[in-house]
Amino acid sequence: MRTSRDSYSTGRLTTRYGVPTPQATAAVPGLHSLGLDSEKDGLLYIPAGYDPSQPAALAVMLHGSGGTPAQGMGLLQRFADTHNLIIIAPASRKYTWDVIVRDSFGPDVIYIDQALHQVFGNYAINPAKVAVGGFSDGASYALCLGLTNGDVFTHVIAFSPGFGFTREKHGAPVLFLSHGTRDKVLPIDPCARQVHRDLSRQGMQVHYLEFDGEHEIPSNISQAAIDWFLH
Repeated sequence: MRTSRDSYSTGRLTTRYGVPTPQATAAVPGLHSLGLDSEKDGLLYIPAGYDPSQPAALAVMLHGSGGTPAQGMGLLQRFADTHNLIIIAPASRKYTWDVIVRDSFGPDVIYIDQALHQVFGNYAINPAKVAVGGFSDGASYALCLGLTNGDVFTHVIAFSPGFGFTREKHGAPVLFLSHGTRDKVLPIDPCARQVHRDLSRQGMQVHYLEFDGEHEIPSNISQAAIDWFLH
């Protein structure tokens, strides 16, 4: 893995799916720290009943501005045991994700790359079900990473995003977008509707849902996202 911060400046990940190493540690179901940073670490959830002979789906879920890994984890954790879903919930290095803080990729991409390297090396993952997603700023960052790394992520789940862009583009992940029509934090028209228009013009496959609500994720929307991702 490359480690120079400059080498991650376009948001490009280096980690790729691989068969877990023979030395991989035994999986303990439940919530764990990733153990990658002593000050701002992320979380890992291993579903109950995880069995290496039945590769799990994987979702990297990103919190909103000022949020925590627990908030990112909470976006889909209630579905994990039922659907054999492993979840990575990183912490942003600053109050939100790097490209939003300073208009440049870098430390957050490095951390997420390390987390993926750890999980791909230790757990059996279904390479056809690897998602990156998030809420608000996390959704925007998920779009940026997913579009840049569509050869890593097969799916992108963006709950109430503000934007999405790439400096380089690889692969063609499928995308789920949702947004509340009464959102006052990130108004729907210049945000999700514009993102939807832009992605559709690029020929991307987008599952787009609007709901009568504010800056939130109603339970039926998160259910729709997990159904879309895993079925």
